[in-house]
Amino acid sequence: MYILVTNDDGIDSAGIHALVQAMRRIGDVVVVAPDRQQSAVGHALTVASPLRATPFHRNGEVFGFAINGTPADCVKLGVSTLLDRRPDIVVSGINHGSNTSVNAIYSGTVSAATEGTLMGIPSMAVSLATFDHTADMSLAADVAYDVASRLLDLQLPAGTLLNVNVPPVAKADFKGLRITRQGHNEWKDAYDVRIDPQGRPYYWLTGEFVTVRELVDGDDAVVANGYAAITPIHYELTNFSILETLRSHPALSEICSREPNEGRS
Repeated sequence: MYILVTNDDGIDSAGIHALVQAMRRIGDVVVVAPDRQQSAVGHALTVASPLRATPFHRNGEVFGFAINGTPADCVKLGVSTLLDRRPDIVVSGINHGSNTSVNAIYSGTVSAATEGTLMGIPSMAVSLATFDHTADMSLAADVAYDVASRLLDLQLPAGTLLNVNVPPVAKADFKGLRITRQGHNEWKDAYDVRIDPQGRPYYWLTGEFVTVRELVDGDDAVVANGYAAITPIHYELTNFSILETLRSHPALSEICSREPNEGRS
């Protein structure tokens, strides 16, 4: 296989290095990743400034391309321009920090895999549920290998990717893998207000991750119990459960049935 590896923690992170080593057990690897930390940028694209691709060296060898853009930029630029052939799969990670529940929306790691999926390439994201940058990545790398080596066999539907979250436990305490749904936990946001040396206030995002609804098969709960969670997610945002209701609702049916410019001053 020809594998495109990217992330949102930056091309020099420990997670992407561990992931590359694992993917090299499967096939040929090319790395296209941000040149700096890009966590929580979601699916942002760079449109107001030029992108640059700089060869990045690790241990005296070319490791990949460092891009001055977002994770989604990296996949889009890599597949369309930088790579000499189309990758068979896209693998994003290994992220420092969980990307379960609502975190998947904000995550640059997940968004990079989503971009791969949008381009018609089987894709997956891998995260280790800890923000400890000294954490052992070997378990998450092994899980990434196990899932990625089977990704093509799964024949995922168009628009669907796998979001994989691994617990921060020793291999001896790891309970295995589970197929899960996205959890219903979310952030209760807050901002720490501080004062700079000029006496002006600035704000630092903090907050608490809270349980909105307990889901036994939710990714949060499964990871908390020592399992790796494999969650199929997709980018179809239509809420089909209320589609017909809105079409027939009096508040909208009247304006939707108007002729062009009718009833407007």
